[in-house]
Amino acid sequence: MKKALLILLVISFSSCAELQQIANQLPVNQGTTGLDIAGGLKEALNNGITKQVTKLTAADGFYKNEAVKILLPAELQKVDSGLRKIGLSSLADEGLKAINRAAEDAVKEATPIFISAVKNMSFNDATGILMGSNNSATAYLENTTTTALYAKFNPVVKNSFSKVGADKVWSNIITKYNSIPLVTKVNPDLNDYVTNQAMSGVFKMIAVEEKDIRTNLNARTSTLLKSVFAIQDKK
Repeated sequence: MKKALLILLVISFSSCAELQQIANQLPVNQGTTGLDIAGGLKEALNNGITKQVTKLTAADGFYKNEAVKILLPAELQKVDSGLRKIGLSSLADEGLKAINRAAEDAVKEATPIFISAVKNMSFNDATGILMGSNNSATAYLENTTTTALYAKFNPVVKNSFSKVGADKVWSNIITKYNSIPLVTKVNPDLNDYVTNQAMSGVFKMIAVEEKDIRTNLNARTSTLLKSVFAIQDKK
């Protein structure tokens, strides 16, 4: 059928310009299937986990990365301010570093969870996602897996809090703060907060790799990535 179409084009159009104009209107990479596109998107997301998320697991992976550094939630900013006012700035700094250390450790333990989520996910419209924005695949992963990932990730964060000593640091911080006269006592759920912030950081880093694959030909390190994202290049 394809050969017949090409022969018909050659017969019907005499100039190269006319042939090129028609060629530009034909679907790109006609041999690439929806399954190929879904596979390419999954590979891009897996690359994000392998190449970018792994950076979060190193010491200071969160703490010294301004794009994902976990800051104190609003209700704890007054704790930070209160401690500094009474000369406990070092304790306040230690508390901020502790929650980032917990996130770094948790992501290290939870990386297989994210890999499994990508492996098992299905794309409702792989072509639409491919032709979308620079983070469309990452956004789809986030929108379709966050609830399930949270359920698996939260216990890992809780364990990491204990493992890196963040629970003791924050127990000391809250005790010190609550002992300050006239302050409103606080008892924050840091596990929930750090879980959400750490997951947000993971998705941000996956999106970094997706954008690189979409915009940088050299980042397409496999035949599948080259084939699939060449389709996107034509939009």
